[in-house]
Amino acid sequence: MPRVIEVEDDAIASLAECVDALTACGFEPDEDESLLHAAGWLRRLGNDKTFLGDILIEQLARRHREESIDNAYSPQVMMLAPPNGEFFIRANIWPALDDHMVRASGGDSFVLGLPHDHNFNFLTLGYFGPGYWSDYYEYDYAEVTGYRGEPVPSLKFVERSRLEEGKIMLYRAHLDVHAQGAADSLSVSLNIMHTTGAQGWLDQYSFDLERREIAAIISPGPSEALLKVAVGLGSDEALDLAHRFARRHPSDRMRLAAWDALAARESEIAAREGLWREAEGSGSRLVEMEARRRRAEPA
Repeated sequence: MPRVIEVEDDAIASLAECVDALTACGFEPDEDESLLHAAGWLRRLGNDKTFLGDILIEQLARRHREESIDNAYSPQVMMLAPPNGEFFIRANIWPALDDHMVRASGGDSFVLGLPHDHNFNFLTLGYFGPGYWSDYYEYDYAEVTGYRGEPVPSLKFVERSRLEEGKIMLYRAHLDVHAQGAADSLSVSLNIMHTTGAQGWLDQYSFDLERREIAAIISPGPSEALLKVAVGLGSDEALDLAHRFARRHPSDRMRLAAWDALAARESEIAAREGLWREAEGSGSRLVEMEARRRRAEPA
């Protein structure tokens, strides 16, 4: 399960002070000194029980007339400090099951009940309310290729617990899996998210817990969507690029996206099947297994 980090500190820090401290020293969650430094500043920020409400009131008073990436937010996630190359800071709002937003939008909109890992490390602090529940699991990322239906024998249940107010945890990339439940009442968490240039090429999975299998890759990158649009428009350059990506791109996920884009252009079943047969022998285990699945699916 995520690593619980004990930090005793009654000091209060502003958001600006927290950002300055992290910017000065960086955030490397794999290094204990850097991790504890970040957790300490997250604790101090969390000790300020008015700053987030003040930001929300200010935004409402201005009616969002000066929106920018610095204060961009969604109904559930509010960006507090934008990405700077190593980290960003956000606040997450977690409603209860009987709150109107869940009843109106459904639990899927808040990723409730979806067992998944993360392709990044992040610190989280229970800031307000009782906190959300999670069933926590662990698995060995190195043992999986990532195709749908792939067995994950190392996946094991660890415990059920709650992100209570004041609790700090480190969610570890490619190790911790959680199936998140709703909070008992409206809750808020604060996150320091670690970012790297390679993150977009690292896979994040959802899991079928009953079967102990990979259910899906849930971290498609923007390059994959752009490739599919370009191939759909049908230029010779786009088709040539897709064929090259399908056979030689270093990312298996991008290779699969290229085959998907090429197959989507084919109106004849035989032509699509021929492409997927070719994909099976393209040298990628992920593409091979997904290609077999595509051929077995009803036309």
